[in-house]
Amino acid sequence: MNNLGPLLPLLDTAGLAVFAVSGVLVAVRQRNDFVGACFFGLVTAVGGGTLRDLLIGAPVFWMTDHTPVLICLAVAVAAWLIPLRWWPERALEWFDAAGLAAYAVYGASKALQFGVAPVSSVAAGVITACVGGVIRDITVGVPSILMRHELYVTAALVAATLYVSLNASGIAPPWPSAVGVAVGFALRGAAIRWKLALPQHRGS
Repeated sequence: MNNLGPLLPLLDTAGLAVFAVSGVLVAVRQRNDFVGACFFGLVTAVGGGTLRDLLIGAPVFWMTDHTPVLICLAVAVAAWLIPLRWWPERALEWFDAAGLAAYAVYGASKALQFGVAPVSSVAAGVITACVGGVIRDITVGVPSILMRHELYVTAALVAATLYVSLNASGIAPPWPSAVGVAVGFALRGAAIRWKLALPQHRGS
């Protein structure tokens, strides 16, 4: 049973848009040209969802429908036209946090729709939320966001787990998705604000 209800397309569009913005902001900070910025916006937005679809046996979403590509390009153009000085200092981190929470829940929901087991659906949500940002950082040549010590994957894991758990318990929509997104975003936001992190390995 999929309890996402009417929020499903909204989360998909929101995830695409905010991740596209984050990709463009990274490109702009690296002084990339317009075409490069659009490329980074697209790769960031569709990277995680592409891997998810391949893993769960679904048609790759942006290959069967051109709408996601158009959304990413439109958002990328708008973001590129805004002067860098107009963006808040931590805009990249906050856009990324919003995309992380939305896509963690959306990815888990789509996996459930394709008959994937709950635990694996949570993993699919994490992959959807995190892989695009990793591809963005590696491609542009900046340290991957996963190498930072503050909570990141954990926030996606919490969002996806909450959604799958509440969905399995039979709670009516849109509460499973709303709670998952809200808690995931709040946790990532707290990590940005207060540098929250899990204990690190002490080494030998």
